[in-house]
Amino acid sequence: MKTSVKYFFLTVFIFQYHLLFPSTPIPAKKQDHPIVLAGGTLHTVSGAVIENGMILFDKGKITFVGKTVDIPSGAERIDVSGKHIYPGLINAASNIGLNEIEAVRATIDISETGKINSNVRAEVAVNPESELIPTTRANGVTISHVMPGGSLIAGRTAAMMMDGWTTEEMTLKAPVGLYINWPTMRVSRSPFVRQSEEEQKKAIENALKELQNAFSDARAYLKAKKADGEKHPTDLRWETFAPLFDRRVSLIVGANELSQIQSAVQFARDQNVRMTIHGGRDAWKVAGLLKENNVSVIVEPIHDVPGRRWEEYDIPFTVPVKLFSAGVLFAISGGGNSTMNERNIGFQAATASAYGLPREEALKAVTINAAKVLGIESMVGSLEIGKDATLIVTTGDPLEIMSNVEMEFIQGRKIDLRSRHTELWKKYEEKYRQLGIAK
Repeated sequence: MKTSVKYFFLTVFIFQYHLLFPSTPIPAKKQDHPIVLAGGTLHTVSGAVIENGMILFDKGKITFVGKTVDIPSGAERIDVSGKHIYPGLINAASNIGLNEIEAVRATIDISETGKINSNVRAEVAVNPESELIPTTRANGVTISHVMPGGSLIAGRTAAMMMDGWTTEEMTLKAPVGLYINWPTMRVSRSPFVRQSEEEQKKAIENALKELQNAFSDARAYLKAKKADGEKHPTDLRWETFAPLFDRRVSLIVGANELSQIQSAVQFARDQNVRMTIHGGRDAWKVAGLLKENNVSVIVEPIHDVPGRRWEEYDIPFTVPVKLFSAGVLFAISGGGNSTMNERNIGFQAATASAYGLPREEALKAVTINAAKVLGIESMVGSLEIGKDATLIVTTGDPLEIMSNVEMEFIQGRKIDLRSRHTELWKKYEEKYRQLGIAK
């Protein structure tokens, strides 16, 4: 009893402390006047690099990209001479806002119980107050594709902007796709696996049958609902399949092994749905199959070790260049299921570039090509007139670890780049100043 009371008061203290000393910056207000960034180098991604250029945006949209523009009255002119302007980076696979502290179960909201959770919506579960959002966007990540987890059909994914008071304000597009964790197709003979080979084969068959039945049930439900909607009660599990069957959104499949990818491609072809592979460790082995079926890939992670003992050390680093050489559309994401590494997405792309991927393609893999994979290329991913003013101002190439993001705009809103990291930096800078070690 005494222990329970002690923990209760500790919890209250921590809660009050965070109210008094919040570390997350205040979300930015909507753009209420035109802003022009002048004198910087514009990296449009979709076109030529413009030296000493100007970019004008108003009401959250880019209205000019070029050399000179007549600045409208009431506009704010910001001199960015010597700086570089890029579209905001896009993390194509993320758990941000769903996973805060891995050791504290109450802060994790990635997956639901059960195997068929097609009605789950990732965007409503995102925590706008997450401490990880400011630290991620401070490194140039402005959009994250948030995906639920689960054992089979996990739910619907969403493209989220890294700023906003509420999930509604943060949502750029939802749903982006329906996420499925493809069952393993491999029977393990390891002595540490408790199931027999026959039991493993049966489990694989059952999982594939559950997937097939779910899609069949969804088609039957939608057909019956269309014929006479009044006689059929709404079932959100099956309602969510409608945009998938209409090819408005993609089937996003978590798969790394060759057999998984091949099986998933055949399934998508049979179901006549668009598909994106997430993970894709072995995707390069069947690049021709992916190209033939217009299957895109979200490659993750780059900073990793080989999955098999006999593979070359650089296998994870070279997947992007192999997919690029085969003409497969792909994006690079920020480092597996760990939200702590999302801010390093640019460095993941840089490693792929160091191992053969052209530098321009590495940048596209975290900007315009990531937007294409997610179906949001009409809004973000490049500096073009009519697109959202979602961009960053840097001291150099955002794929280089020595570059810093000095300014950031999301739909024209100027973002406060303070974070838990910057507060700690200031704290310990002062410590060493007091000790006489630093000036």
